[in-house]
Amino acid sequence: MSKKVWLLVGSMFISVLGGSVLWPLNSIYIHQHLGKTLAMAGLVLTLNSLAGVVGSMLGGYLFDRIGSYKAIVLGLTFSFAASLTLAFNHGWEAYVICLILMGFGTGVLMPCIFALAALVSPNSESKTYAAIYIAQNAGVAVGSAIGGLLASYSFNYIFIGNAAIYGCFALIVVSTFYSMPNSVQGKKGRVGEVREKSNFLTPSLKALFMLCGAYILCWFGYTQWQATISVHMQNLHIDLKLYSLLWTINGVLIVFGQPFVTTFVPRILKSIKQQMIVGTGLFAASFGILLVADQFRVFVAAMIIITIGEMLVWPSVLNVTNQLAPSHKKGFYQGITNSAAAVGRMIGPFLGGMLVDAYSMNALFSLIIGLFIVAGLLISVYDRSMKKQVQVN
Repeated sequence: MSKKVWLLVGSMFISVLGGSVLWPLNSIYIHQHLGKTLAMAGLVLTLNSLAGVVGSMLGGYLFDRIGSYKAIVLGLTFSFAASLTLAFNHGWEAYVICLILMGFGTGVLMPCIFALAALVSPNSESKTYAAIYIAQNAGVAVGSAIGGLLASYSFNYIFIGNAAIYGCFALIVVSTFYSMPNSVQGKKGRVGEVREKSNFLTPSLKALFMLCGAYILCWFGYTQWQATISVHMQNLHIDLKLYSLLWTINGVLIVFGQPFVTTFVPRILKSIKQQMIVGTGLFAASFGILLVADQFRVFVAAMIIITIGEMLVWPSVLNVTNQLAPSHKKGFYQGITNSAAAVGRMIGPFLGGMLVDAYSMNALFSLIIGLFIVAGLLISVYDRSMKKQVQVN
């Protein structure tokens, strides 16, 4: 990989590292230190996610209109300003406002980085997206560990650490990203794209919307591991530390397994569409195992299976988005995809909890298996609206 790709991967790691220092502890801080209810904490996190959806759409649009450097600096300005404010003032009002601004800023950043990844590696997008995916997960693992360590001393150190990491990220961006390539509307696209420019709802955009529908369903199911499944394990009298261990297993598998998946799986599953369909099948199989899970080792098996599934699906969706996008709309398309993921993550815990309260945990798991099957069907036909078949190999 080129120097610019490594710079992009390292920047993604630092960006996610900064957010992960604070993110896992938000509910604890709002409930225990600010004295608010868990419902209020959930509302604040929902507002953070909503801001991320808006930021993703705007970030993708700005990437195409004003270029990668200006769009990334804009998103980083919001995130860094909010984190710096929290370092000095983390009272209730400031906390809510800053968390919303951080969600918006991160939302602007992510589609820009994903779109930029395609520009700096025009012939090896799959490997670049896989590397970024590994960097994201490594950032989550390291950031969460740092956050837990700092919290054991004082929550004040978390806010200082969060601001310091974003400050480092800002220095890297300002000093190096100005040389990154840009994608600005008005430039000539590839042959075959001119006809699509005259209409908004083009065949490629229709294909993207169908793919994003599947993406939302997949994220709705996946987020249950972070929400209802933790409660389910507690009800089964499985130690909370063992639940945390599941995410350690998830992170280790991704960091060491993704390079293997990127290298060898394409030899068996020849197209990215096949990889995504198999991935959604593994998602469904994981929740099928959860239907009968009553011991920790069974949860480990389910986590391993869904982790393999996400290694097939998540980077592939970004790659397909890039291939569907006209050259002058890379950011816009990545913004739509990133917003779809944010929507799935936002509604998953809320609706999942409602379904468990109204029915049962197994009813939720059964519904999610059905949703994964629907997602697989959507993926299998998402590109039929294309006038010319998009080859995704």
